[in-house]
Amino acid sequence: MIGYVCIGTNDPVVAAKFYDPVLTLLGAKRTWETERYIGWGSTPERTNLLLIKPLDGKPASVGNGSMVSFAADSKATVDAIYKQALALGGKDEGPAGARGDNFYAAYFRDLEGNKLAVYYSS
Repeated sequence: MIGYVCIGTNDPVVAAKFYDPVLTLLGAKRTWETERYIGWGSTPERTNLLLIKPLDGKPASVGNGSMVSFAADSKATVDAIYKQALALGGKDEGPAGARGDNFYAAYFRDLEGNKLAVYYSS
């Protein structure tokens, strides 16, 4: 149902140094790039995530209660993404682990404080 997600950033170039290695573990690649936007997707024709400098010219800020979640293909991928995010300077919001019978997830924040999750559901 969701077409794509935008995450505000004050510096797309710096933010991309975090998102490139994290999203690569999900099989995503850059699909679009301008001075204001950087996009990633699972195919060249499909952009799923955009980092964007706010169009109103005001600083990007973290949404209270907002979170973007990425679906992984295995628990091992969840573990790898969580470890990669923290190694890149991300902040822990909940280590990888079971969150119910069939839900395995990890939670972290990017370099600008945006909350992200990665999960595997069997």
